[in-house]
Amino acid sequence: MSTRSALAAKAIEVLRENDRGSYTVPTKGLYPFQWNWDSCFTALGQSHYDMDRAWTEVETLFAHQWADGMVPHMVFHEPAPTYFPGPDVWGTGRTPPTSGITQLPIAGFAIHQLFRRNPDAGRARPLLDGLDRWHGWFYRTRDPGRTGLVAVIHPWESRDNTIDWDEAFERVPTDGVMPYERNDLKHADPATRPTKAQYDRYLWLVQHFRSLGWDSTLTHDASPFQVVDPGFNAILIRSCLETAALADALDAPDIAARHRNWAEQGLVALDGLWSDRHGQYLPFDRVGGRLSESPSIGGLIPVFAPIPAPRAAALASTIGSMGTEVRYLVPSHAPSDPRFDLKRYWRGPVWLVCNYMIADGLGRAGEVAMAERLTADSLQLIEQSGFAEYYDPRDGTPLGGGRFSWTAAMVLEFLEPGPEAGA
Repeated sequence: MSTRSALAAKAIEVLRENDRGSYTVPTKGLYPFQWNWDSCFTALGQSHYDMDRAWTEVETLFAHQWADGMVPHMVFHEPAPTYFPGPDVWGTGRTPPTSGITQLPIAGFAIHQLFRRNPDAGRARPLLDGLDRWHGWFYRTRDPGRTGLVAVIHPWESRDNTIDWDEAFERVPTDGVMPYERNDLKHADPATRPTKAQYDRYLWLVQHFRSLGWDSTLTHDASPFQVVDPGFNAILIRSCLETAALADALDAPDIAARHRNWAEQGLVALDGLWSDRHGQYLPFDRVGGRLSESPSIGGLIPVFAPIPAPRAAALASTIGSMGTEVRYLVPSHAPSDPRFDLKRYWRGPVWLVCNYMIADGLGRAGEVAMAERLTADSLQLIEQSGFAEYYDPRDGTPLGGGRFSWTAAMVLEFLEPGPEAGA
């Protein structure tokens, strides 16, 4: 068996180990339920060896879409007596229970890729309708000013403890936060996880939104934390374009037109987040009314969307300069920033799902050499350190959870790319 074949076999083994029949857990113990964007990446990996199972993964996720259109970031398919925050903390009143916030909208991209690999209109059409409702929910509830860009209102919706949030997150109080015992610290080194101060604020927001009955017409304006994440928006823009292409294939011209319009407006607005000084996009603090000086991977992911060629070239150059400071690309924060942290979750480590999106975008933009470097780095991390949740960018030390589903799924994608995306 070749090295590549052996690596693929190990990746499939991880995915099957975490498979619960109709959904996949990210990893045993640390994350024992279904997470939104994890499942979408996982489905891409499953499509390489079991197409029916890949469709089921995203169908299970969308089966728990809320009436208002939101697709929650967590679904508690099984009882969660020891997990925190569990269903009782969220208090969304749903069966089975779900969280009350959403997550990065990669589903439009993933579902269109499944359709390209297996054009099953009967399975794709209900999902197209679900995507239309979810994307509409974003632009209706998270962009009340009709700027073309949506905001995240809880850090768990996008890269939990990224440095991008620090300044805005200081506005979130901690008074009245319930006593709690964290589940993540039972399964991973506390030095690699968010801090207690951050966790207190995470919980304050959950309690605050719960007091509003999880009413999406209220939560955006009621949140002291409203951040326009360029990476989140780029993923939404790309998913809108992929959804439009899927709608074309399924003879749904109204959905296609609506999604292209959202994407066009978003691309124009996204350019307003560009920083020449940093050579990348920056997050915008909507409450504070200014860009945050935080050069993170969130400002590099926009290459996943069809940004202008000069912007893509500048991002490739920015990533290349990071390669002089760390061995493995792409760190989740600029190593030149004094706040850079090699091992703490989204404040420095390498994540293969981000490498996948950035490499895809760079390749589509003609920045092939850098795309190939990211693919090579990703596979070398796997060969050296296994299927970890994330990795130290300087020496490749595995961090967080082990035998991680979306990491395994990305290995299959890197080893055997699917058809070229048709956004």
